Amino acid sequence: MSEHENVALVKRWFKEVWNEGRTDTIWELLAPRFEGVGQVEDGSRITTPEEFLVFQARLRAAFSNFEVTIEDAFAADDKVAARWISRGIHTGDQLGVPATGKEIVVRGISMAIIRDGKIVEGWDNWDRLKMMTEIGAVEAVKAPLAKTA
Repeated sequence: MSEHENVALVKRWFKEVWNEGRTDTIWELLAPRFEGVGQVEDGSRITTPEEFLVFQARLRAAFSNFEVTIEDAFAADDKVAARWISRGIHTGDQLGVPATGKEIVVRGISMAIIRDGKIVEGWDNWDRLKMMTEIGAVEAVKAPLAKTA
């Protein structure tokens, strides 16, 4: 696939899997043996579409009106990088925290390797601490910036 087609595939992934909740797209675009890093809070890896389905269902159930907006995406060879922002309302208990009704706004970056029209590897880096702070699961530490002499 061309770099342009790879970027389109990643944009489709975010639109259909996250914004529309389409689980069939997970089966269509994720390779049967997948290496996912950075999705799950405990640092474990996602290695199959079945495992990704569990992650996707839990996150979408925790936040109503969940939406991801791609702010920038580009490719080099078989790699695609996407910078995104997600929004949602914390209306579910799936994160181990009772629903708060609070809005979250979280930014992140995802990278994927695409082979034969399938995502074979994916790395996500997103601000979990900000999300947990926004729903009141952790308290933000307010410290002044250090002054230089």
